[in-house]
Amino acid sequence: MASSAAAFAVLRGGKSEARAGCRVGITRKNFGRVMMALAVDVSRFEGVPMAPPDPILGVSEAFKADKNDLKLNLGVGAYRTEELQPYVLNVVKKAETLMLEKGENKEYLPIEGLAAFNKATAELLFGADNPVLKQGRVATLQSLSGTGSLRLAAAFIQRYFPEAKVLISSPTWGNHKNIFNDARVPWSEYRYYDPKTVGLDFEGMIADIQAAPDGSFVLLHGCAHNPTGIDPTPEQWEKIADVIQEKKHMPFFDVAYQGFASGSLDEDASSVRLFVERGLEVFVAQSYSKNLGLYAERIGAINVVCSTPEVANRVKSQLKRLARPMYSNPPIHGARIVANVVGDPTMFGEWKQEMEEMAGRIKNVRQKLYDSLSAKDKSGKDWSFILRQIGMFSYTGLNKTQSDNMTDKWHIYMTKDGRISLAGLSLAKCEYLADAIIDSFHNGLGTAK
Repeated sequence: MASSAAAFAVLRGGKSEARAGCRVGITRKNFGRVMMALAVDVSRFEGVPMAPPDPILGVSEAFKADKNDLKLNLGVGAYRTEELQPYVLNVVKKAETLMLEKGENKEYLPIEGLAAFNKATAELLFGADNPVLKQGRVATLQSLSGTGSLRLAAAFIQRYFPEAKVLISSPTWGNHKNIFNDARVPWSEYRYYDPKTVGLDFEGMIADIQAAPDGSFVLLHGCAHNPTGIDPTPEQWEKIADVIQEKKHMPFFDVAYQGFASGSLDEDASSVRLFVERGLEVFVAQSYSKNLGLYAERIGAINVVCSTPEVANRVKSQLKRLARPMYSNPPIHGARIVANVVGDPTMFGEWKQEMEEMAGRIKNVRQKLYDSLSAKDKSGKDWSFILRQIGMFSYTGLNKTQSDNMTDKWHIYMTKDGRISLAGLSLAKCEYLADAIIDSFHNGLGTAK
């Protein structure tokens, strides 16, 4: 008899029956009216299941398939103009023109990336005059945007802190859990979002960080928390630092929106700088997808603030060791753009101006949405939480059923946790969105969070 990998197709009266996934072989034996064919070529991938669609990127796929003229894509966090078109910053175009004029080559970068980029990105994050930079206490590696930087750090944690756990806010960016799962780093959640106030559950956050085992890693959003848009106040950041310091935890910042949240590079880096000023060792992942619009260039960095230059050198050597089999070395194009923009005073000033304009457009849309909701909703519901949030996202408080109503009835595409990207909204569409939110909140099946 054939092995378990084989299957038989039985042909009767010209019709055939075969097991799905098997290809019928050539060898056949005729027994009267019954012909049997041995199928021996079964795919080795039979046991591979279909993966579920990405909860964020899948939104864009569904949006593209929708033919309704009123449709809105508020799922993916990518900046759009008032005409809802992708935007390439003028300063990026200037930097690329300069690169062409220089005729620079495309040789491999070192494992740690472009030196000029690493210098620029660390100075942007910590401040050019920060003692930790002057003392050589920061290990910086260019990596593959925020995701790659987080993944590299996760691999480092798994190798050198195998017993440690990472604390992640509830909720958090959809890819955080994937990154630590794939790196085999255990994680748990700390309370962050308070559905009753659509604000920060600060007491719950502090209690959970205090209850975590000493020496845990605490993943913090440096600014413009994703998905809620809710940030701690400066006073709350001080208290968070107190608890982390007391518990000997390691703060791990994800900084994806520096300069893009408030319009100020320094203001958006203040949380990170607070922890560094206290003398704590800190992990910081950076991304230039949002603030320079370099989504497809995959440009970012992982920074590790260490107690001494000697420790920083050792940490950097091991990060390089981890990066080599993971992706060998990072891409050069985006790194040169950042280095050119930050390194040239004129272009740097133009970049800050463009960031202020982008952040300003989102603030205007946020205000208009709040005004529209307040004017149209006669129930007396307080929508002011929208104004207290910051950055490109707003956490609407809509549950999954209500979010489904937004899509099914109103053709507004968003993640099922109620998050909307205000960067994909125009002033002209605010009233339509307000109608959809009010209808879904009050008439959509289910109860709002």
